Amino acid sequence: MGDCETTGVGNWVDELINSVGSGKVSTAEEIRREFGTDRWHAAAMPDAVVRAKSREDVVAVLRFANEKEIPVTTRGAGVGYVGGCVPVEGGILLSVREMDQIIEVNPADGVAVVEPGVILNDLQEAAREKGWYYPPDPASLKECSVGGTIANNAGGPRCVKYGVTRHYVLGLEVVLPNGEVLETGGRCHKNKTGLDLIGMFVGSEGMLGVITKATLRLIPHPEARAMLTATFPRFETAASAVQSILDSGWQPSGLEITDGFTLQAARSRLGPEMLPDGDAHLIVELDGRKQTLLQDLAKLRELLESVGAENLEEATDQESCEAIWTLRREFSYSLRDTGLIKLNEDIVVPRSKLVELVRFARSLQDETGIPVACFGHAGDGNIHTNLMVADYDTDPVAREKADEALDILFRWIIENNGQITGEHGVGIAKKRWFPDAVGPVSMQIHRGLKNTLDPKGILNPGKFIV
Repeated sequence: MGDCETTGVGNWVDELINSVGSGKVSTAEEIRREFGTDRWHAAAMPDAVVRAKSREDVVAVLRFANEKEIPVTTRGAGVGYVGGCVPVEGGILLSVREMDQIIEVNPADGVAVVEPGVILNDLQEAAREKGWYYPPDPASLKECSVGGTIANNAGGPRCVKYGVTRHYVLGLEVVLPNGEVLETGGRCHKNKTGLDLIGMFVGSEGMLGVITKATLRLIPHPEARAMLTATFPRFETAASAVQSILDSGWQPSGLEITDGFTLQAARSRLGPEMLPDGDAHLIVELDGRKQTLLQDLAKLRELLESVGAENLEEATDQESCEAIWTLRREFSYSLRDTGLIKLNEDIVVPRSKLVELVRFARSLQDETGIPVACFGHAGDGNIHTNLMVADYDTDPVAREKADEALDILFRWIIENNGQITGEHGVGIAKKRWFPDAVGPVSMQIHRGLKNTLDPKGILNPGKFIV
Protein backbone atom coordinates (compact mmCIF):
# COMPACT_ATOMS: atom_id res chain seq x y z
CA MET A 1 0.00 0.00 0.00
CA GLY A 2 3.01 2.32 -0.29
CA ASP A 3 2.65 5.15 2.24
CA CYS A 4 -0.86 4.03 3.24
CA GLU A 5 -1.67 3.52 6.90
CA THR A 6 -4.72 2.03 8.58
CA THR A 7 -7.44 4.68 8.71
CA GLY A 8 -10.47 2.76 9.93
CA VAL A 9 -12.30 2.95 6.60
CA GLY A 10 -12.48 -0.80 6.01
CA ASN A 11 -11.25 -2.34 2.80
CA TRP A 12 -12.32 0.33 0.36
CA VAL A 13 -8.88 2.00 0.31
CA ASP A 14 -7.35 -1.25 -0.96
CA GLU A 15 -10.03 -1.43 -3.64
CA LEU A 16 -9.40 2.21 -4.54
CA ILE A 17 -5.69 1.50 -4.97
CA ASN A 18 -6.53 -1.39 -7.27
CA SER A 19 -8.71 0.97 -9.33
CA VAL A 20 -6.29 3.90 -9.57
CA GLY A 21 -2.80 2.62 -8.78
CA SER A 22 -0.74 2.51 -5.58
CA GLY A 23 1.49 5.47 -6.45
CA LYS A 24 -1.49 7.85 -6.65
CA VAL A 25 -3.24 7.04 -3.35
CA SER A 26 -2.13 8.04 0.13
CA THR A 27 -3.62 7.64 3.59
CA ALA A 28 -0.58 8.96 5.45
CA GLU A 29 -1.77 11.37 8.13
CA GLU A 30 0.53 14.23 7.14
CA ILE A 31 -0.68 14.04 3.53
CA ARG A 32 -4.33 13.90 4.52
CA ARG A 33 -3.83 16.86 6.84
CA GLU A 34 -2.06 18.87 4.12
CA PHE A 35 -4.92 18.31 1.67
CA GLY A 36 -7.68 18.88 4.21
CA THR A 37 -7.81 22.66 4.18
CA ASP A 38 -7.62 25.84 2.13
CA ARG A 39 -6.92 29.41 3.26
CA TRP A 40 -10.07 29.64 5.32
CA HIS A 41 -9.88 28.53 8.94
CA ALA A 42 -11.81 25.24 8.52
CA ALA A 43 -10.04 21.90 8.16
CA ALA A 44 -11.15 18.28 7.85
CA MET A 45 -9.27 15.05 7.21
CA PRO A 46 -10.11 12.96 4.15
CA ASP A 47 -9.76 9.22 4.51
CA ALA A 48 -7.57 9.05 1.42
CA VAL A 49 -5.90 11.44 -1.02
CA VAL A 50 -5.74 10.61 -4.72
CA ARG A 51 -3.34 12.56 -6.90
CA ALA A 52 -4.89 12.23 -10.34
CA LYS A 53 -2.56 12.46 -13.31
CA SER A 54 -5.07 11.97 -16.13
CA ARG A 55 -8.74 12.04 -17.05
CA GLU A 56 -8.74 8.25 -16.75
CA ASP A 57 -7.69 8.55 -13.09
CA VAL A 58 -10.61 10.90 -12.42
CA VAL A 59 -13.01 8.55 -14.20
CA ALA A 60 -11.77 5.61 -12.14
CA VAL A 61 -12.12 7.49 -8.85
CA LEU A 62 -15.66 8.71 -9.55
CA ARG A 63 -16.89 5.37 -10.83
CA PHE A 64 -15.52 3.71 -7.72
CA ALA A 65 -16.84 6.36 -5.33
CA ASN A 66 -20.28 6.44 -6.95
CA GLU A 67 -20.62 2.68 -6.67
CA LYS A 68 -19.50 2.66 -3.02
CA GLU A 69 -21.27 5.98 -2.19
CA ILE A 70 -18.04 7.49 -0.86
CA PRO A 71 -17.74 11.30 -0.69
CA VAL A 72 -15.32 12.94 -3.14
CA THR A 73 -14.01 16.47 -2.74
CA THR A 74 -11.96 17.87 -5.62
CA ARG A 75 -9.01 20.16 -4.92
CA GLY A 76 -6.90 22.26 -7.25
CA ALA A 77 -4.19 24.42 -5.67
CA GLY A 78 -6.13 24.89 -2.42
CA VAL A 79 -5.88 28.69 -2.25
CA GLY A 80 -9.61 29.39 -1.81
CA TYR A 81 -11.04 31.52 0.99
CA VAL A 82 -14.38 29.84 1.77
CA GLY A 83 -13.55 26.23 2.67
CA GLY A 84 -14.79 25.09 -0.73
CA CYS A 85 -12.29 22.24 -1.04
CA VAL A 86 -12.37 21.16 2.61
CA PRO A 87 -13.57 17.50 2.74
CA VAL A 88 -16.06 18.01 5.55
CA GLU A 89 -17.49 14.49 5.22
CA GLY A 90 -14.18 12.70 4.79
CA GLY A 91 -13.95 10.15 2.01
CA ILE A 92 -11.67 10.83 -0.96
CA LEU A 93 -9.79 14.06 -1.58
CA LEU A 94 -9.25 14.13 -5.34
CA SER A 95 -6.33 16.39 -6.24
CA VAL A 96 -6.04 17.45 -9.90
CA ARG A 97 -3.01 19.65 -9.28
CA GLU A 98 -0.69 17.27 -11.18
CA MET A 99 -2.88 17.47 -14.30
CA ASP A 100 -0.91 20.55 -15.31
CA GLN A 101 -0.33 20.46 -19.05
CA ILE A 102 -0.89 23.44 -21.32
CA ILE A 103 -2.02 21.34 -24.25
CA GLU A 104 -2.21 24.12 -26.80
CA VAL A 105 -2.02 27.87 -27.27
CA ASN A 106 -3.49 28.59 -30.70
CA PRO A 107 -3.59 32.23 -31.86
CA ALA A 108 -5.22 31.27 -35.17
CA ASP A 109 -8.31 30.07 -33.30
CA GLY A 110 -7.83 32.45 -30.37
CA VAL A 111 -7.90 29.61 -27.83
CA ALA A 112 -5.83 27.84 -25.22
CA VAL A 113 -6.51 24.26 -24.19
CA VAL A 114 -5.35 23.33 -20.69
CA GLU A 115 -5.66 20.74 -17.96
CA PRO A 116 -7.17 21.88 -14.65
CA GLY A 117 -3.96 21.90 -12.60
CA VAL A 118 -2.20 24.53 -14.74
CA ILE A 119 -1.22 27.54 -12.65
CA LEU A 120 -3.01 30.61 -13.98
CA ASN A 121 0.12 32.74 -14.29
CA ASP A 122 1.77 30.02 -16.40
CA LEU A 123 -1.16 30.13 -18.81
CA GLN A 124 -1.01 33.92 -18.99
CA GLU A 125 2.72 33.84 -19.70
CA ALA A 126 2.30 31.19 -22.41
CA ALA A 127 -0.38 33.32 -24.09
CA ARG A 128 1.68 36.51 -23.73
CA GLU A 129 4.68 34.90 -25.44
CA LYS A 130 2.52 34.63 -28.56
CA GLY A 131 1.10 38.13 -28.25
CA TRP A 132 -2.23 36.99 -26.81
CA TYR A 133 -4.04 37.60 -23.56
CA TYR A 134 -6.06 35.65 -20.99
CA PRO A 135 -7.43 38.46 -18.81
CA PRO A 136 -8.85 36.86 -15.59
CA ASP A 137 -6.30 37.66 -12.87
CA PRO A 138 -7.19 37.01 -9.21
CA ALA A 139 -4.54 38.14 -6.74
CA SER A 140 -3.49 34.50 -6.27
CA LEU A 141 -2.69 34.10 -9.99
CA LYS A 142 0.81 32.78 -9.28
CA GLU A 143 -0.63 30.08 -7.01
CA CYS A 144 -4.16 29.24 -8.14
CA SER A 145 -5.04 26.56 -10.68
CA VAL A 146 -7.09 27.22 -13.79
CA GLY A 147 -9.55 24.49 -12.78
CA GLY A 148 -10.10 26.22 -9.46
CA THR A 149 -10.75 29.55 -11.13
CA ILE A 150 -13.35 27.91 -13.37
CA ALA A 151 -14.99 26.07 -10.48
CA ASN A 152 -15.36 29.38 -8.63
CA ASN A 153 -15.86 31.69 -11.62
CA ALA A 154 -12.93 33.73 -10.34
CA GLY A 155 -12.47 37.39 -11.13
CA GLY A 156 -9.77 39.87 -10.24
CA PRO A 157 -8.92 43.52 -10.89
CA ARG A 158 -9.40 43.43 -14.66
CA CYS A 159 -13.03 42.30 -14.52
CA VAL A 160 -14.07 45.93 -14.73
CA LYS A 161 -13.10 45.94 -18.41
CA TYR A 162 -12.68 42.32 -19.44
CA GLY A 163 -15.19 40.34 -17.39
CA VAL A 164 -14.90 37.22 -15.23
CA THR A 165 -13.71 33.70 -15.96
CA ARG A 166 -17.07 32.59 -17.42
CA HIS A 167 -16.62 35.00 -20.32
CA TYR A 168 -13.51 33.09 -21.42
CA VAL A 169 -14.63 29.47 -21.16
CA LEU A 170 -15.53 28.12 -24.61
CA GLY A 171 -15.49 24.40 -23.89
CA LEU A 172 -15.17 21.95 -21.04
CA GLU A 173 -14.45 18.29 -20.56
CA VAL A 174 -16.13 17.23 -17.32
CA VAL A 175 -16.24 13.88 -15.58
CA LEU A 176 -19.69 13.45 -14.05
CA PRO A 177 -20.24 11.81 -10.66
CA ASN A 178 -21.01 8.42 -12.23
CA GLY A 179 -17.75 8.48 -14.21
CA GLU A 180 -19.25 9.45 -17.57
CA VAL A 181 -17.34 12.08 -19.56
CA LEU A 182 -19.23 15.13 -20.81
CA GLU A 183 -17.78 17.31 -23.57
CA THR A 184 -19.61 20.60 -23.95
CA GLY A 185 -18.84 23.66 -26.04
CA GLY A 186 -15.71 23.70 -28.18
CA ARG A 187 -13.33 26.03 -30.02
CA CYS A 188 -15.88 28.39 -31.56
CA HIS A 189 -16.24 31.88 -30.12
CA LYS A 190 -19.97 31.81 -30.84
CA ASN A 191 -22.05 28.79 -29.94
CA LYS A 192 -25.80 28.54 -29.42
CA THR A 193 -26.08 24.79 -29.86
CA GLY A 194 -28.33 23.68 -27.03
CA LEU A 195 -28.45 24.83 -23.43
CA ASP A 196 -25.53 26.60 -21.78
CA LEU A 197 -24.12 23.56 -20.00
CA ILE A 198 -20.76 25.31 -19.64
CA GLY A 199 -22.37 27.96 -17.48
CA MET A 200 -23.77 25.26 -15.23
CA PHE A 201 -20.28 24.02 -14.35
CA VAL A 202 -18.49 27.36 -14.17
CA GLY A 203 -18.92 28.43 -10.56
CA SER A 204 -20.38 25.07 -9.45
CA GLU A 205 -17.63 24.66 -6.82
CA GLY A 206 -17.01 21.01 -7.63
CA MET A 207 -20.53 19.84 -6.80
CA LEU A 208 -21.70 18.81 -10.29
CA GLY A 209 -18.60 17.30 -11.92
CA VAL A 210 -14.82 17.37 -12.15
CA ILE A 211 -13.26 19.51 -14.89
CA THR A 212 -10.46 17.65 -16.65
CA LYS A 213 -9.86 19.94 -19.66
CA ALA A 214 -10.84 23.48 -20.62
CA THR A 215 -10.82 25.36 -23.91
CA LEU A 216 -10.39 29.04 -23.13
CA ARG A 217 -10.87 32.18 -25.20
CA LEU A 218 -7.82 34.37 -25.79
CA ILE A 219 -7.81 37.95 -27.05
CA PRO A 220 -5.00 40.01 -28.59
CA HIS A 221 -2.74 41.43 -25.92
CA PRO A 222 -3.09 45.20 -25.44
CA GLU A 223 -0.19 47.08 -27.01
CA ALA A 224 0.59 49.10 -23.89
CA ARG A 225 -0.66 50.02 -20.45
CA ALA A 226 -0.17 52.86 -18.01
CA MET A 227 -1.27 53.53 -14.45
CA LEU A 228 -2.05 56.26 -11.97
CA THR A 229 -1.99 55.89 -8.21
CA ALA A 230 -3.37 58.46 -5.81
CA THR A 231 -4.13 58.86 -2.15
CA PHE A 232 -7.15 60.58 -0.64
CA PRO A 233 -7.65 62.09 2.81
CA ARG A 234 -10.89 60.12 3.30
CA PHE A 235 -12.04 56.71 2.09
CA GLU A 236 -15.47 58.07 1.13
CA THR A 237 -13.82 60.66 -1.14
CA ALA A 238 -11.89 57.92 -2.94
CA ALA A 239 -15.10 55.90 -3.37
CA SER A 240 -16.81 58.96 -4.88
CA ALA A 241 -13.85 59.39 -7.23
CA VAL A 242 -14.45 55.88 -8.58
CA GLN A 243 -17.95 56.88 -9.67
CA SER A 244 -16.62 60.11 -11.17
CA ILE A 245 -14.16 58.16 -13.32
CA LEU A 246 -16.85 55.85 -14.65
CA ASP A 247 -19.41 58.64 -15.10
CA SER A 248 -16.87 60.54 -17.21
CA GLY A 249 -16.76 57.78 -19.79
CA TRP A 250 -13.52 56.08 -18.82
CA GLN A 251 -13.20 52.31 -19.17
CA PRO A 252 -10.19 51.42 -17.00
CA SER A 253 -8.66 47.96 -17.22
CA GLY A 254 -8.22 48.11 -13.45
CA LEU A 255 -9.77 50.29 -10.76
CA GLU A 256 -8.77 49.37 -7.20
CA ILE A 257 -9.47 51.03 -3.87
CA THR A 258 -7.83 50.50 -0.47
CA ASP A 259 -8.75 51.84 2.97
CA GLY A 260 -6.61 53.24 5.77
CA PHE A 261 -6.45 50.09 7.91
CA THR A 262 -5.14 48.05 4.98
CA LEU A 263 -2.68 50.79 4.01
CA GLN A 264 -1.24 50.89 7.52
CA ALA A 265 -0.83 47.12 7.54
CA ALA A 266 0.93 47.34 4.16
CA ARG A 267 3.26 50.06 5.44
CA SER A 268 4.15 47.85 8.39
CA ARG A 269 4.90 44.88 6.13
CA LEU A 270 6.58 46.62 3.22
CA GLY A 271 7.99 49.81 4.75
CA PRO A 272 6.40 53.26 5.21
CA GLU A 273 8.12 54.61 2.12
CA MET A 274 6.17 52.21 -0.13
CA LEU A 275 2.85 54.00 0.30
CA PRO A 276 2.31 57.75 0.83
CA ASP A 277 0.20 59.09 3.67
CA GLY A 278 -3.56 59.10 3.31
CA ASP A 279 -6.68 57.30 4.46
CA ALA A 280 -7.38 55.78 1.04
CA HIS A 281 -5.47 54.69 -2.04
CA LEU A 282 -6.68 54.39 -5.62
CA ILE A 283 -5.08 52.47 -8.48
CA VAL A 284 -6.27 53.15 -12.02
CA GLU A 285 -4.93 51.22 -15.01
CA LEU A 286 -5.54 52.04 -18.67
CA ASP A 287 -4.53 49.93 -21.64
CA GLY A 288 -4.65 50.40 -25.38
CA ARG A 289 -2.50 51.98 -28.12
CA LYS A 290 0.85 53.55 -27.21
CA GLN A 291 0.27 56.76 -29.16
CA THR A 292 -2.90 57.70 -27.25
CA LEU A 293 -2.24 56.21 -23.82
CA LEU A 294 -0.10 59.03 -22.41
CA GLN A 295 -2.64 61.61 -23.55
CA ASP A 296 -5.39 59.65 -21.83
CA LEU A 297 -3.29 59.39 -18.68
CA ALA A 298 -2.85 63.17 -18.55
CA LYS A 299 -6.60 63.75 -18.90
CA LEU A 300 -7.34 61.17 -16.21
CA ARG A 301 -4.86 62.86 -13.91
CA GLU A 302 -6.70 66.15 -14.33
CA LEU A 303 -9.97 64.46 -13.41
CA LEU A 304 -8.53 62.86 -10.27
CA GLU A 305 -6.99 66.14 -9.13
CA SER A 306 -10.39 67.81 -9.56
CA VAL A 307 -12.05 65.31 -7.18
CA GLY A 308 -9.54 65.60 -4.35
CA ALA A 309 -6.72 63.20 -5.21
CA GLU A 310 -3.31 63.75 -3.62
CA ASN A 311 0.18 62.30 -4.16
CA LEU A 312 -0.49 61.23 -7.73
CA GLU A 313 2.13 58.99 -9.31
CA GLU A 314 2.33 57.66 -12.87
CA ALA A 315 3.62 54.37 -14.25
CA THR A 316 4.13 54.29 -17.99
CA ASP A 317 6.13 51.13 -18.69
CA GLN A 318 5.67 47.42 -18.07
CA GLU A 319 8.12 47.22 -15.17
CA SER A 320 6.69 50.11 -13.17
CA CYS A 321 3.10 48.98 -13.79
CA GLU A 322 3.90 45.49 -12.60
CA ALA A 323 5.55 46.92 -9.48
CA ILE A 324 2.24 48.57 -8.58
CA TRP A 325 0.31 45.33 -9.07
CA THR A 326 2.89 43.45 -6.99
CA LEU A 327 2.32 46.00 -4.24
CA ARG A 328 -1.46 45.57 -4.55
CA ARG A 329 -1.17 41.78 -4.26
CA GLU A 330 0.67 42.22 -0.97
CA PHE A 331 -2.31 43.85 0.74
CA SER A 332 -3.98 40.59 1.72
CA TYR A 333 -0.73 39.22 3.14
CA SER A 334 -0.21 42.49 5.01
CA LEU A 335 -3.53 42.05 6.78
CA ARG A 336 -2.50 38.54 7.83
CA ASP A 337 0.67 39.98 9.34
CA THR A 338 -1.42 41.93 11.84
CA GLY A 339 -1.92 38.68 13.77
CA LEU A 340 -5.69 39.03 13.47
CA ILE A 341 -7.84 36.45 11.71
CA LYS A 342 -8.98 37.91 8.40
CA LEU A 343 -12.58 37.00 7.55
CA ASN A 344 -12.31 37.82 3.87
CA GLU A 345 -15.76 38.65 2.50
CA ASP A 346 -15.85 39.33 -1.24
CA ILE A 347 -19.25 40.98 -1.26
CA VAL A 348 -20.55 42.94 -4.26
CA VAL A 349 -22.88 45.91 -4.47
CA PRO A 350 -24.33 47.79 -7.45
CA ARG A 351 -21.71 50.38 -8.37
CA SER A 352 -24.03 53.22 -7.44
CA LYS A 353 -23.99 51.98 -3.84
CA LEU A 354 -20.22 51.95 -3.41
CA VAL A 355 -20.12 55.04 -1.18
CA GLU A 356 -23.01 53.66 0.88
CA LEU A 357 -21.07 50.42 1.37
CA VAL A 358 -18.03 52.35 2.56
CA ARG A 359 -20.15 54.26 5.09
CA PHE A 360 -21.85 51.08 6.23
CA ALA A 361 -18.47 49.37 6.78
CA ARG A 362 -17.41 52.29 8.98
CA SER A 363 -20.62 52.06 10.99
CA LEU A 364 -20.24 48.29 11.36
CA GLN A 365 -16.77 48.83 12.77
CA ASP A 366 -18.05 51.44 15.22
CA GLU A 367 -21.01 49.29 16.25
CA THR A 368 -19.09 46.04 16.84
CA GLY A 369 -15.61 47.23 17.76
CA ILE A 370 -14.20 44.86 15.12
CA PRO A 371 -11.80 46.50 12.65
CA VAL A 372 -13.13 46.33 9.09
CA ALA A 373 -10.51 46.50 6.35
CA CYS A 374 -11.81 47.26 2.86
CA PHE A 375 -9.99 46.97 -0.43
CA GLY A 376 -10.63 45.57 -3.84
CA HIS A 377 -12.23 45.94 -7.22
CA ALA A 378 -14.04 49.24 -6.95
CA GLY A 379 -14.80 49.41 -10.67
CA ASP A 380 -17.31 46.55 -10.47
CA GLY A 381 -18.54 47.06 -6.89
CA ASN A 382 -16.62 44.04 -5.57
CA ILE A 383 -15.05 45.38 -2.37
CA HIS A 384 -13.39 42.84 -0.12
CA THR A 385 -14.79 43.70 3.30
CA ASN A 386 -12.50 41.99 5.80
CA LEU A 387 -13.45 41.62 9.44
CA MET A 388 -10.19 41.53 11.41
CA VAL A 389 -10.85 39.40 14.49
CA ALA A 390 -8.59 38.55 17.41
CA ASP A 391 -8.73 34.94 18.68
CA TYR A 392 -11.45 33.86 16.25
CA ASP A 393 -10.22 30.26 16.29
CA THR A 394 -9.68 29.98 20.04
CA ASP A 395 -12.22 32.22 21.80
CA PRO A 396 -15.91 31.20 21.46
CA VAL A 397 -17.05 34.65 22.58
CA ALA A 398 -14.92 36.38 19.94
CA ARG A 399 -16.19 33.98 17.30
CA GLU A 400 -19.83 34.54 18.23
CA LYS A 401 -19.37 38.31 18.13
CA ALA A 402 -17.67 38.12 14.73
CA ASP A 403 -20.33 35.81 13.31
CA GLU A 404 -23.01 38.25 14.46
CA ALA A 405 -21.14 41.04 12.67
CA LEU A 406 -20.97 38.92 9.51
CA ASP A 407 -24.71 38.40 9.73
CA ILE A 408 -25.24 42.16 9.91
CA LEU A 409 -22.97 42.61 6.89
CA PHE A 410 -24.65 40.00 4.71
CA ARG A 411 -28.16 41.10 5.65
CA TRP A 412 -27.27 44.64 4.59
CA ILE A 413 -25.79 43.37 1.32
CA ILE A 414 -28.89 41.33 0.46
CA GLU A 415 -31.24 44.18 1.38
CA ASN A 416 -29.30 46.54 -0.89
CA ASN A 417 -29.46 44.34 -4.00
CA GLY A 418 -25.89 43.11 -3.59
CA GLN A 419 -24.41 39.63 -3.69
CA ILE A 420 -22.73 37.68 -0.89
CA THR A 421 -19.84 36.60 -3.10
CA GLY A 422 -18.33 38.01 -6.27
CA GLU A 423 -15.46 35.63 -6.91
CA HIS A 424 -14.46 33.44 -3.94
CA GLY A 425 -17.58 31.28 -3.95
CA VAL A 426 -19.98 30.16 -1.23
CA GLY A 427 -18.26 27.03 0.12
CA ILE A 428 -18.77 26.59 3.84
CA ALA A 429 -18.10 30.19 4.81
CA LYS A 430 -21.27 31.67 3.30
CA LYS A 431 -23.49 28.59 3.39
CA ARG A 432 -25.89 29.96 6.02
CA TRP A 433 -26.74 33.03 3.92
CA PHE A 434 -27.07 31.27 0.57
CA PRO A 435 -30.84 30.49 0.75
CA ASP A 436 -31.68 34.13 1.53
CA ALA A 437 -29.29 35.36 -1.15
CA VAL A 438 -30.88 33.35 -3.98
CA GLY A 439 -34.49 32.85 -2.82
CA PRO A 440 -36.65 29.70 -2.54
CA VAL A 441 -37.28 29.09 -6.24
CA SER A 442 -33.60 29.36 -7.12
CA MET A 443 -32.76 27.13 -4.17
CA GLN A 444 -35.14 24.51 -5.53
CA ILE A 445 -33.51 24.68 -8.97
CA HIS A 446 -30.05 24.30 -7.44
CA ARG A 447 -31.18 21.19 -5.59
CA GLY A 448 -32.83 19.79 -8.69
CA LEU A 449 -29.66 20.15 -10.76
CA LYS A 450 -27.57 18.59 -8.02
CA ASN A 451 -29.94 15.65 -7.61
CA THR A 452 -30.09 15.05 -11.37
CA LEU A 453 -26.34 15.02 -11.95
CA ASP A 454 -25.29 13.61 -8.58
CA PRO A 455 -28.23 11.57 -7.23
CA LYS A 456 -26.06 9.84 -4.62
CA GLY A 457 -24.67 13.17 -3.40
CA ILE A 458 -21.03 12.13 -3.49
CA LEU A 459 -19.44 15.29 -4.95
CA ASN A 460 -18.27 17.89 -2.44
CA PRO A 461 -21.00 17.13 0.10
CA GLY A 462 -21.72 19.35 3.10
CA LYS A 463 -21.48 22.59 1.18
CA PHE A 464 -24.22 25.04 0.19
CA ILE A 465 -26.58 22.80 -1.83
CA VAL A 466 -28.32 20.53 0.68
